Amino acid sequence: MLHWGYDEHNGPAHWKEVFPVANGDRQSPIDIKTEETKYDPSLRPLNPNYDPASAKIILNNGHSTSVEFDDTVNKSVLTGGPLSGTYRLRQIHFHWGSNDEAGSEHAVDGMKYAAEIGECNPQLKKITDRLDTIRIKGKKALFTNFDPSCLLPKSLDYWTYFGSLTVPPLLESVIWIVLREPISVCSEQLAKFRSLLSTAEDEVACCLLRNYRPPQPLKGREVRRN
Repeated sequence: MLHWGYDEHNGPAHWKEVFPVANGDRQSPIDIKTEETKYDPSLRPLNPNYDPASAKIILNNGHSTSVEFDDTVNKSVLTGGPLSGTYRLRQIHFHWGSNDEAGSEHAVDGMKYAAEIGECNPQLKKITDRLDTIRIKGKKALFTNFDPSCLLPKSLDYWTYFGSLTVPPLLESVIWIVLREPISVCSEQLAKFRSLLSTAEDEVACCLLRNYRPPQPLKGREVRRN
């Protein structure tokens, strides 16, 4: 059984060997070609309504770092946009690259972001300051009273399309909402993510330098914008 990851021997090019859906018709991420997106007047504004008390833990699973939220009730939810129902926030996780020129999974007109390198992001600092405590794969720490909306840009204009998870099992059940305005992050903050280990305590230490899947073919799908 392939233990999937982002190295030469188990990276995205190999995922199809265990997860054939990797070659499916609605895989993510994609390169969003802005001129080819379609304005859809029926798309509503996004309405995020997050409760800081629903944040529970921060963890390192060896593939990424994530903040996990209590989704047993409608505490932190997203409605509006292309969504017909109420979606509970379960998790925020991060993707990054081995240098500051890449790291995002979606590209826009061929450009990959590492978020937008610039000023250090004071909101993201709440997360990067905690990464030392979960450096090793399998580590987790309490992470409470965090409002995820602090990470959103000023504008919530978006593109949307039907896609998939970008990590195995790559299920094609995702309504992607990609915000059009980037947020900023500084080099030092990105370096903190790269210092996380993809290895457990009893293994030879190996830094998680990159964890993004390259863009996948659009295969006739339409990308709409509000």
